[in-house]
Amino acid sequence: MATAVNVTASPDAQWLADAAAQTGIPSRALRAYVAASSSANASSPACGIGWNTLAAIGSVESGHGTHGGGSLDTAGQASGTIVGPSLDGQGFAAIPDTDGGVLDGDSRWDRAVGPMQFIPSTWRLVGRDGNGDGTADPFNIDDAALGAATYLCLHGRDLRSAQGWTQAIYSYNQSDAYIRRVKDKAVTYATVTGALI
Repeated sequence: MATAVNVTASPDAQWLADAAAQTGIPSRALRAYVAASSSANASSPACGIGWNTLAAIGSVESGHGTHGGGSLDTAGQASGTIVGPSLDGQGFAAIPDTDGGVLDGDSRWDRAVGPMQFIPSTWRLVGRDGNGDGTADPFNIDDAALGAATYLCLHGRDLRSAQGWTQAIYSYNQSDAYIRRVKDKAVTYATVTGALI
């Protein structure tokens, strides 16, 4: 049974259209979240990740790929380069460069990239080709959402339990305030789409 912060959905066209209208999530992003949760649950059935958990993270991290006035095109590609602040220890963790600046353009410090905000070393671990084009691209919502689902399901986590869900979100961002923001969004998405009875 799904918890309030983690629900599954059938990705049919009518549900997607209705849910996008009810939640305000761009339909292109919502489709990616639903597909990623479905794919992750097929690969790791014990995980039980819900689309609304991925959507909540996508909302908090980049406004579903709209950060900085951008948008997602029909292929799920972010129109602008979504790159977070330098992780130089000034208000953030200090994470020296791990990719020679290839993904984030910074050869001194790492920066989180894409609509789901991956640091390059994490993307190297969990980056996935969610759209089947042969490339795992953190700036593509299909790839980023599947990478996020893969990351959250690591280590046999069960996101259907409150403890498993909290541990997974904490692994994504080690902040109690972040967990509360993601939880509030996930519950809101589940509620407005009628997933909660």
